[in-house]
Amino acid sequence: MTRLLLFISLVLVACTPVQQATDQAGRSTAKTILPETLAIYFPQVPKEFFQPFTDCIVDNADASEVQSLAADAVTGTDQGTADTVRAILARASTQQCLAAAVPGAAVPL
Repeated sequence: MTRLLLFISLVLVACTPVQQATDQAGRSTAKTILPETLAIYFPQVPKEFFQPFTDCIVDNADASEVQSLAADAVTGTDQGTADTVRAILARASTQQCLAAAVPGAAVPL
């Protein structure tokens, strides 16, 4: 029994770097769709703010949102992409990130 628990613990420890790498790859892919989404669905965001908005959106997205945005990077932006971004922008943590990254910028919702 002890060996089984030790084996399971080692497997779980080995999975953590894989999960982190997968999450990072998904976040990097998700970032590729956001400038287009911001330009189409959030025209009030100036182009020079696309990078900080992109970073704050992806940094505050949960795993399912990252997966959705990464999939949209393949299929293209649509209203569902905009809805996901809008939900992330509505979070206090995202607004705080944007306030720090782009002082005085209005957060579109």
